[in-house]
Amino acid sequence: MGRTPLTSADDPKPSQHIDVTLRSDVTVELVKSSASDSDVLFAARVSTLGEQSIGELQKDPERSKGLINYLMRDRHGSPFEHNSMTFLVSAPIFVFREFMRHRVGWSYNEESGRYRELQPVFYVPDASRKLVQEGRPGKYVFVEGTPAQHATVRNVLGDTYHQAYEAYQKLLAEGVAREVARAVLPVGLYSSMYATCNARSLMHFLGLRTQHEQAKVPSFPQREIEMVGEKMEAEWARLMPLTYAAFNANGRVAP
Repeated sequence: MGRTPLTSADDPKPSQHIDVTLRSDVTVELVKSSASDSDVLFAARVSTLGEQSIGELQKDPERSKGLINYLMRDRHGSPFEHNSMTFLVSAPIFVFREFMRHRVGWSYNEESGRYRELQPVFYVPDASRKLVQEGRPGKYVFVEGTPAQHATVRNVLGDTYHQAYEAYQKLLAEGVAREVARAVLPVGLYSSMYATCNARSLMHFLGLRTQHEQAKVPSFPQREIEMVGEKMEAEWARLMPLTYAAFNANGRVAP
């Protein structure tokens, strides 16, 4: 589901003044990159070839593939750091709070509620999102929700978002500073940020924030951050196909 305005059919108490938008997607745009498999190769070969490593980049593609696989398998990680990718991400604030636990090899700049008026765009899960948690912490699974549960979630969240954003607008109208007024807004509000990383830091992120049949180590990500990870992964796979293949072949463990 994409962006849909909340209407009276969705919410028993719609606002007459605030037009709230509900979304269930995330967006990821690769805005800038300097990343290729050759970045890994010259960084690795400098160990034995010195300044001649640049000249080796076009020689013997199979040997290059084998070298990248060796580096990944034996966890020689630093050659995977000599590249850069910058993404523009739009997602709910609660996703960013998980995202920013990844600190090594990442740089972030996020939209600021101190300096601009935040827009009434909020997250609701779509019908594919599993709603019910069963089991205890550390040993639980998520299962499908019923249509009634999905309807309740949408209506309750929609009503809450309306009330919160109306309160935000009321505070702004009274002259309250944006940095104070934003305190009434929930973490389901959408924000945007630039996130810059290298292949090594992205692999560590993907190992924790996505589930994959080739992963040696199980991961249990929240679905919404996994959606971001999947979109980043698709961009990275296009830029560095040999490195991406070696990552998967070696159990999706960051070197």
